[in-house]
Amino acid sequence: MQKGCVKMDTDRYIVDGQHRLEGQVWVHGAKNAALPILAASLLCDGCEIENCPDLSDIRAAENILRHLGCRTAWDEDSNGQKVLSVIPAPAAVWDIPDALMQQMRSSIVFLGAIVARCGRAKLSYPGGCELGPRPIDLHLSSLKKLGVQILEEGNELVCSVPHKLHGAKITLPFPSVGATENIMIAATLAEGETVICNAAREPEIVDLAGFLNACGARIRLCSDGTIAICGVPKLHGCRYRVIPDRIVTVTYLCCCMTATGEVTVRGAQPQHLGAVLPVLEEMGAQLHTDGNDIHLRCKAPLRAANTISTMPYPGFPTDALAPVMAVACYAQGSTIFVENIFQDRFKQAWQLCRMGADIHAEGRVAVVRGPQQLHGTKVQCTDLRGGAALVVAALGAQGRTEIEQIHHILRGYEKLDQTLRTLGAAIVRK
Repeated sequence: MQKGCVKMDTDRYIVDGQHRLEGQVWVHGAKNAALPILAASLLCDGCEIENCPDLSDIRAAENILRHLGCRTAWDEDSNGQKVLSVIPAPAAVWDIPDALMQQMRSSIVFLGAIVARCGRAKLSYPGGCELGPRPIDLHLSSLKKLGVQILEEGNELVCSVPHKLHGAKITLPFPSVGATENIMIAATLAEGETVICNAAREPEIVDLAGFLNACGARIRLCSDGTIAICGVPKLHGCRYRVIPDRIVTVTYLCCCMTATGEVTVRGAQPQHLGAVLPVLEEMGAQLHTDGNDIHLRCKAPLRAANTISTMPYPGFPTDALAPVMAVACYAQGSTIFVENIFQDRFKQAWQLCRMGADIHAEGRVAVVRGPQQLHGTKVQCTDLRGGAALVVAALGAQGRTEIEQIHHILRGYEKLDQTLRTLGAAIVRK
């Protein structure tokens, strides 16, 4: 086991449901913004990442950085928020062992950084949540256009840059977040201009561009979804603050809807949730936003929403589907969920049915019929957001729910049990 990783397979949450939530919570930094920023930190002289969440996925990225020769250190700022410092070493190590790659699925984002830094890279296919096929062919074909030669040897990718990275026009057939990030990072130090057409537009993409530009990159984000990167010879260091986690924000709001109550989520960015907040209002939440605060008041009965279809940003995010599905179990009427991003996003449905939910899922469509009074039982997390959905459901259920395999949840939620207890939830980690 790599240094800094803790085995958590036996940990579980014990939740006694139907405790009203009340109070305020702060949202920690976005995992999906911090991870590509940490990968990009390989290319700068050193950086300090403010509001960096202390999660198992972040620790896995930290292990990769250390393997690649970087020094890392955690600290706190004057507000008590975490800051992760990264100081790169000379570019000597260019491989990532399989054990490190398997710790998280987004580890592939290090590929673009390593080839830009070292001119070569060797790594295996990534691990992480099993959400069905999530091929990296867009990553590889795009990097090839920048001048990277890639050989597949068994489960390993062996990459080299015979000459120099050069700019290119790359049109993505699908606005892949990971592929967009890999291209942006590699193209930052490429000769000439790189243009990404049909690029991902998620807030995390904007945050990565903000970090790279703060280090001296020249990246323009266009309103039509095009990203233009003019290569620069080198990057300097910076101090940068990660955006708040929009999916964690949604999860806190969903917790309040099933448990009922009145909660203020602070330090959020409501503009990142333009496709989600109207759905929660449709289901019965009373919402009010004030700057970076979201105030939610909710009491039974909840109402079913119209069809919810996941789409690339600014559409309804796939990561928000699972916690909202848990809310729909308590809502009067039927809610239809259509998953357009991943093929296997409904694993939590079977665990929710163990709690008494009425869910029929087939292929990319799931129908949730409510309202159902869920009851506590023993369930297992199958992935990160599905695990969060079980917590959301358990907070409104009768009796005690035992949620196993919570290492999935720890990948994306920092001290979820402690945070919910401050609101009045009866949840403990054992």
